[in-house]
Amino acid sequence: MFGGMNPRQMQKMMKQMGISQEEVAAEEVIIKQADKDLVISEPNVVKVMMGGQETFQIVGKISERAREAFSKEDVQMIMDQTGATSDEAASALKSEGDIAKAILKIKG
Repeated sequence: MFGGMNPRQMQKMMKQMGISQEEVAAEEVIIKQADKDLVISEPNVVKVMMGGQETFQIVGKISERAREAFSKEDVQMIMDQTGATSDEAASALKSEGDIAKAILKIKG
């Protein structure tokens, strides 16, 4: 669209149109979805302000990471109730899908 334009000219034109942008220092960007996380490493993040709204442009190496359906606190609770190791508690929770059922399975 503006391929032959000098970057300074582009900045000047954007300023006249009420558009500003700034780089955002980031080490990693994570987009959380219901079943997985999209992880963007080595990101180049630019915040664009236009018409009173902020948008972000993100470029980087994208990978997916499965999300655990339970938290560290859930695993700790099972460990406290049963004396199980962290791996045993996490495994039971993963297979049963419920804290109470996982405790019963381990005690069982």
